[in-house]
Amino acid sequence: MNEEDVLEALLVRMTHLMSALDGACEVVFVDDGSSDSGAAIIASAARRDPRMKLIRLSRNFGHQIAVTAGLNRVCGRAVIIMDADLQDPPEVVHDLVAQWKDGYEIVHAQRRAREGETRFKKMSAQLYYRLLSALSSVDIPRNVGDFRLVDAKVVEAIRSMPERDRYLRGMFAWVGFRQTIVQFDRPQRFAGETKYPIKKMIRLAMDGVVGFSDAPLRLALWLGAFVSLGAMFYGIYIVIIALFTGGLVAGWASTIVVLSFLSGINLLISGVIGLYVGRIHNESKERPLYFISESIGFTEAMRMPQPKLVSHG
Repeated sequence: MNEEDVLEALLVRMTHLMSALDGACEVVFVDDGSSDSGAAIIASAARRDPRMKLIRLSRNFGHQIAVTAGLNRVCGRAVIIMDADLQDPPEVVHDLVAQWKDGYEIVHAQRRAREGETRFKKMSAQLYYRLLSALSSVDIPRNVGDFRLVDAKVVEAIRSMPERDRYLRGMFAWVGFRQTIVQFDRPQRFAGETKYPIKKMIRLAMDGVVGFSDAPLRLALWLGAFVSLGAMFYGIYIVIIALFTGGLVAGWASTIVVLSFLSGINLLISGVIGLYVGRIHNESKERPLYFISESIGFTEAMRMPQPKLVSHG
């Protein structure tokens, strides 16, 4: 989490939210190897309020794995995924639940406005969503993060998907079911600084493209074909010059430029293939997605749920 600056305010707003919702509910916090006192704050709240629960992972496994750990422990008829930084306003949950009651099984919270973000981040986000939409084989909603409501049957579907390089936004789009969107204005951070640096954003973007599209491989194929075709025409040009002028095109510079260009293309294609091979290698190891060091607020029956497979019959 590493969100100790906002947790007290978050707990107050979540308590008000639970009191306003119909029926029983719970809040499951996931501590993804935080280094601040956030886990202690949540643990104290969980001991005071049985509706609050805490899962502490053994180390930092990454945001998508942390969300997966939470999904593997919840047991409600509907589940809302949200970040702890209060940029996913708890009050929007009422709108998500209303759509769920109307029969939708996945309700995405779409960012209508993004306060407190730089122009570069807004433009890069727009460019990324457009690129992913063009390359992906599934329709992933634009300007949608991990803030959403999912029905219990959707949770079971996600549990049955074993991949390790997880891009949950794409996975929720891929499973299907009845989906809709609720728009909201995303506020600026309540306190502190973002815990999601540009490096992690780039990694998440790559997971989305590689995990839900083979377009980079096809691009490498067409790029290789284009370069080969260009080299063939260049060779024909040299032969014609030699036959009709009695000389060859002079200059080592052009030769070096062409060789360097071809080497760059070769490295690019090798890198793209390496991304996919690396994913295959990661999947083949079949390691557990995460380890839990401590669970607070769960009964014994809830500590080790056995994921159920989705019926396809």
